[in-house]
Amino acid sequence: MQVLRVSANSRPKAVAGALAAVLREDGTAEVQAIGAGAVNQAVKAIAITRGYVAPNGIDLVVIPAFTDIVIDGQQRTAIKFIVEPR
Repeated sequence: MQVLRVSANSRPKAVAGALAAVLREDGTAEVQAIGAGAVNQAVKAIAITRGYVAPNGIDLVVIPAFTDIVIDGQQRTAIKFIVEPR
């Protein structure tokens, strides 16, 4: 499963385009975000992605969860969104 990392500075439309491409190719993707701003951008991108893939007959399901990741030697808690077709 391909992982897309989103920051607070990510552009939702750009993330949505990348997410739509991954979904069309692989069928499922994971979006990771750390912090409120990044989670906000990730949720916006997922909402935009639904509009991108709906004409292809794809309806999305999103499963949110927590995950621990290591950044620069420090363990951080991120929110991951598993995005897959219904």
